[in-house]
Amino acid sequence: MTNVPANANELTIAQARDALRAGDLTAVDLTMACLTAIDAGDTLNAFVHKTPEIALDQARAADARLAAGGAPDLCGIPLGIKDLFCTRGVPSQAASNILRGFRPEYESTVTRRLFEAGAVMLGKLNMDEFAMGSSNETSCYGNAVNPWRIDDRLLTPGGSSGGSAAAVAADLCLGATGTDTGGSIRQPAAFAGITGIKPTYGRVSRWGIVAFASSLDQAGPMAKSVRDCAILLQAMAGHDPMDSTSADIPVPDFEAALTGDIRGKVIGIPREYRMDGMPAEIEALWHRGAEMLRDAGAILRDISLPHTKYALPAYYVIAPAEASSNLARYDGVRYGHRAKLAQGDGIIEMYEKTRAEGFGPEVQRRVMVGTYVLSAGFYDAYYNRARKVRALIKRDFETVFAEGVDAILTPATPSAAFGLGEMANADPVQMYLNDVFTVTVNLAGLPAIAVPAGLDGQGLPLGLQLIGRPWAEADLLNHAHVLERASGFVARPAKWW
Repeated sequence: MTNVPANANELTIAQARDALRAGDLTAVDLTMACLTAIDAGDTLNAFVHKTPEIALDQARAADARLAAGGAPDLCGIPLGIKDLFCTRGVPSQAASNILRGFRPEYESTVTRRLFEAGAVMLGKLNMDEFAMGSSNETSCYGNAVNPWRIDDRLLTPGGSSGGSAAAVAADLCLGATGTDTGGSIRQPAAFAGITGIKPTYGRVSRWGIVAFASSLDQAGPMAKSVRDCAILLQAMAGHDPMDSTSADIPVPDFEAALTGDIRGKVIGIPREYRMDGMPAEIEALWHRGAEMLRDAGAILRDISLPHTKYALPAYYVIAPAEASSNLARYDGVRYGHRAKLAQGDGIIEMYEKTRAEGFGPEVQRRVMVGTYVLSAGFYDAYYNRARKVRALIKRDFETVFAEGVDAILTPATPSAAFGLGEMANADPVQMYLNDVFTVTVNLAGLPAIAVPAGLDGQGLPLGLQLIGRPWAEADLLNHAHVLERASGFVARPAKWW
């Protein structure tokens, strides 16, 4: 293999694509390198269902397609698939005991499009149960582990797409799918030192993805670079008649948009994101990121998003309410887990026992909160009020963009990755605060990307977030590309697993 590293699994998608097309590497060799890395990385608990037979079959088909010429960009590229995506004949249980043994008879639109583009599925990735969590500690498989660590201290890879972040950062795969309801692509990407983009709501089909909060959920790619995210998003995006919220608008060439030219672009710096108690390292990184964009020719502008302070409480009313409704289908009747019943038990007892056994504590907590805020007497006081706040948050962004701002720069997370178990006995609200910089984007339906931009004092990665105009993922990716190049972030976790 000329010009190809011995450890092919360490390549970016763009590098692997070029090597595959040049004949310097075969899809089977690349897939075998990843499968070997996955087996060696069991300690990270990132892959929870391995599919080596499927992967090698797809790799052989990809090699034939490459040999014939004209293969798509993702042909032969090995990926990990978050356990929230239904994959035909492969366990798809959203990291929940209530879906143990569920093997769908259908393929999600996102995975179907990836496979049609020639991508190779290495297996299913760990996550928080039903995507509810910020640390991957609510998974029925046990937590995934961040490949970054401090001495003997194991760190969270973030959540809910923690398995995706850990797998990409540890070079177990070249890219992965994630989903983002309140920051679940961007927060783990920042914790693991990789890149992740949440597209505009409606850009990527939700069909065949296990629902958490239907008005907030959005699938997106997680990868080693902005260019890789652009390549993945190109294959994932597009109108889907199976999804009524899917937008019927053209998909631009995202990779071609990476010109590196942002001269004259206006970058908003929202004053409301400078929160009390923000670590000095986060503040300094944010300032450096703004300077990098200004040095590239962008114009910095202080902006106000006045309803930002209400985003977290509004989110934690709306998301549990929608979860309560979506998860009502898991009752032991049609599929998934059904509790053993005692003599004399009726359908109510079956519902109660099945859901008590199948759902973990965090899912139970959110279902109960959601049911409460939707109940008679509280619907107007909580849910309707949260919907009104959401409209105000969306209007804040619309006002700023109407005034000429092209993108908004913020921190991605309020800290670097924290230790596994450190928040286990904390107030749940402390865990929810990890999403403080990200939930506004989901409430407003906007695209946003997390880019690794530096290290903290302990040597852990820190990320910055760029928020874009609706449907302007191409411009957003170009801004992120400039930030990525300027920051020069090349740090990798030292291999210990």
